[in-house]
Amino acid sequence: MNVLVTGAAGFIGMHVAQRLLDAGHEVVGIDDLNTYYDPALKQARLDRLLPQAGFRFEKLDIADRPGMTRLFEGHAFDQVVHLAAQAGVRYSITNPHAYADSNLVGFVNILEGCRHGGVKHLVYASSSSVYGGNTRMPFSEHDSVDHPVSLYAATKKANELMAHTYSHLFGLPTTGLRFFTVYGPWGRPDMAAFLFADAILAGRPIKVFNHGNMRRDFTYIDDIVEGVVRLLDHPPAGDPGFDPLNPDPASSRARYRVFNIGNSEPVPLMEFIAAMESAIGREAIKEFLPMQDGDVPATFADTSELAALVGFAPRTDVREGVRRFVDWYRAFYSR
Repeated sequence: MNVLVTGAAGFIGMHVAQRLLDAGHEVVGIDDLNTYYDPALKQARLDRLLPQAGFRFEKLDIADRPGMTRLFEGHAFDQVVHLAAQAGVRYSITNPHAYADSNLVGFVNILEGCRHGGVKHLVYASSSSVYGGNTRMPFSEHDSVDHPVSLYAATKKANELMAHTYSHLFGLPTTGLRFFTVYGPWGRPDMAAFLFADAILAGRPIKVFNHGNMRRDFTYIDDIVEGVVRLLDHPPAGDPGFDPLNPDPASSRARYRVFNIGNSEPVPLMEFIAAMESAIGREAIKEFLPMQDGDVPATFADTSELAALVGFAPRTDVREGVRRFVDWYRAFYSR
């Protein structure tokens, strides 16, 4: 297959591109290498991919309409894994236009490229954030997700709606993946694992929001990649039994699906911190703070739909995953 991976210098993008290369696919990676976080980390990820046969890279912003048109006209992509986006819940409160440009305008460019390029399957990153104000656990794809609590979440919900439209109008097979708190080696500096490790090793306090009363479905990167790659080979066919009188948010007559990818084992934040302290061998200095705007107290993925289709669901124990992350962090930063 000839596969486009957007956000190839990103955390998940690098790992997915590597897995596809290992399987013998041709991979074109794009990324704009922006400064949302340290571009040197993005470049270091990219440097792992560049020497490999079968990988080509183009520096490109997905919001660049002429550039994206040229990209799709210049390549015959069989499949697209769309992982490029403006990430971060809290950043969306102070920088909303970045989310409109990347997550909305950029996604239209992806959809148009796939439509006109005859792409056989578009797999794209959604987020557990779409569940917003929902409190029934575990979160299921069959639940309504109409009450986002951050602009980031709203753009991800919009992506799902936009994808459905293209599946309905043009027969484009689309699969949205609702990722749950991804962590692991090469992770993002704005995520909890990175922030905690950096602060603990430097002797600085870690910020513990909602006074530690949080639970997260922490999902190890290798499990995320396994789910993405398995789903690539299962483009949705559409559900002939879809009932428009009682519409199921997880189903459609169109060639459209969404799936949760999470560990299905929500971990108390204080337990995650304890795993980090154990892996580092040092106790954290904790600064307990109120809940942040746009955040939610708990996430918990129902992955039964994923398991039923591809025979896999994430299961990496958080203590093992944190240990692997800390080992990478200390080696990469010589700490």
